[in-house]
Amino acid sequence: MADILVINSGSSSIKFALFAREGGQGIEGFAARFRGQFSGLGDKPHFVIKDAQGQTLLDEHPKGQDGSHFDHGAALKCLLDWVDDHSDADDIAAIGHRVVHGGRTYRQPVRLDAETVRDLETLIPLAPLHQPHCLAPVNHLSQLRPDVPQVACFDTSFHTTQPRVAQAFALPRHLTDAGLVRYGFHGLSYDYISRTLTQHVSTPETGRVIVAHLGNGASLCAMHNGMSVASTMGFTALDGLPMGTRCGNIDPGLVLHLLSHENMTPDEVSRMLYKESGLLGVSGISSDMRVLLDSEEPAAREAVDLFVYRIVREIGSLASALGGLDHLVFTAGIGERAAPVRSEVIRGCHWLGLEVDEASNLAHGPCISATGSRAAAWVIPTDEERMIAWHTAQCCE
Repeated sequence: MADILVINSGSSSIKFALFAREGGQGIEGFAARFRGQFSGLGDKPHFVIKDAQGQTLLDEHPKGQDGSHFDHGAALKCLLDWVDDHSDADDIAAIGHRVVHGGRTYRQPVRLDAETVRDLETLIPLAPLHQPHCLAPVNHLSQLRPDVPQVACFDTSFHTTQPRVAQAFALPRHLTDAGLVRYGFHGLSYDYISRTLTQHVSTPETGRVIVAHLGNGASLCAMHNGMSVASTMGFTALDGLPMGTRCGNIDPGLVLHLLSHENMTPDEVSRMLYKESGLLGVSGISSDMRVLLDSEEPAAREAVDLFVYRIVREIGSLASALGGLDHLVFTAGIGERAAPVRSEVIRGCHWLGLEVDEASNLAHGPCISATGSRAAAWVIPTDEERMIAWHTAQCCE
């Protein structure tokens, strides 16, 4: 199969990558030819492309033709034009999309057609801030490249192996039957880590693993031999750990209080929980962990402490679901680069047999647990785009 274009679309951005298969059937057989993104779409668009070595190939601020609005459709046409000018357009054999929600129906990646897209649009109420933007590029690209197959890869699919008891809320049964359950997210990242960890431990069975996907969005996943057992995220990507601007787990009665006694509207509550909470809300300074770690403000330290506390507490819960722990893996922006956070988390998990090797931790691993530690700790960079490329190839072949 020729090159695969990967698209990850947000409300004002599009991240993309072009992958070529260089040999082998596993994810390691796919190499990125280039990666990039559009940011500021609809306002001040910024178009950046870098090659596989991280060297900048393009950095510009595009404008719409004849003063037209530069939106997602214009960005995708601009990207395809650049590909046409720098490679054979026929080399794009398929396009893979990150789609946040697959609901209960889509347990595997799926080839997209008009009927499937309409079905996925019915899931927008489950992920109103993400699903519409994930699906919008499909329609644009079906017009720009009608003969190129498109594939949806879901953040929820990886967690469909969880037992029913791990997915259910204690709600009236008719609501559970209607799909109000724990779905879990960041599945493409967890899928990638589950496959990559086997290369580090030199065995196809990895045992009891907890992966900490710590970034602006943050969650934990418990796996047994590569299969999802439980996750901190639930019905939405708002649940679980505190995040950059999201609150994480809170008492639902608090939401009722905000609506009933603080005279907040549902939209105001939603904006606060998604955009004004988390590290930003607690610190009052920033949602960026780098800024908080460098700050001497007590509120910044409090935000970091709360973040670590919740991670350690949830690790305990997931270790209970697994019946123990063999490996703890850190990934995503904070997980891959914030050595102080990793060190504090591992110290908080001493009771699980984890001990940190500070020198290895400062060097960002890959193995950061001390000799003699009963469980191993790792830093493994995630690559959701590569995972999407692999799934897209599998689906099309």
